[in-house]
Amino acid sequence: MAVNSIGGTPSSLVGSRNTIADNFETFLSLLTTQLRNQNPLDPLDTNQFTSQMVEFTSVEQQLKTNEFLEALVISNLNSTYTEAVSFIGKTITSSGSSSQLANGEATWSYDADANAENSVITITDSFGNVVHTEEASLIAGEGTFSWDGKDANGNQMPDGAYTITIDARDGDGAYVPVTTQMSGTVSGVDLSESEPVLIVNGARIYLSSVTSVRMPETA
Repeated sequence: MAVNSIGGTPSSLVGSRNTIADNFETFLSLLTTQLRNQNPLDPLDTNQFTSQMVEFTSVEQQLKTNEFLEALVISNLNSTYTEAVSFIGKTITSSGSSSQLANGEATWSYDADANAENSVITITDSFGNVVHTEEASLIAGEGTFSWDGKDANGNQMPDGAYTITIDARDGDGAYVPVTTQMSGTVSGVDLSESEPVLIVNGARIYLSSVTSVRMPETA
């Protein structure tokens, strides 16, 4: 995968800095000429020249500050891009309820606050249609749920993004909070947006939503 490097000073800053430098050189040349040819009986007002020199210096310092900030932003972006690219080939876990059905399997991770013996798991497609529902008993803590991609009639659903909803209830029917996550191996990175996007089984995962990274399990 090609990664475009970002670096250098923006052309707008370079142009502004060059303009200031040219104007300052012209100003000094005019000042020197006027001082050389001034009337000793009616000397030039040096306060005006001093004020202009201060203005030139102030603008130049502001341009240098802007240039430094631009370089800092570029450095941070390059660091973020490098981090994102380093995830390729690794298994990540990200927050969210969507997972990608591929090769007849979609997998989610979940974390239940307590045992939830009476739970209902619902899978919907990208249009919000319910394609699968089943009852389950969840144990407190982390776990995984895998779906074979078949609907209630046994039809194999097409590959794509699917969303899980878990209505978890304990033995007394009380609601149990459950957070869901998805896991998968990163196959690519999209750097065209303001934030890097990881490609996992065809799904697009923003870098900021990643909660863990690990090397893929070997057989």
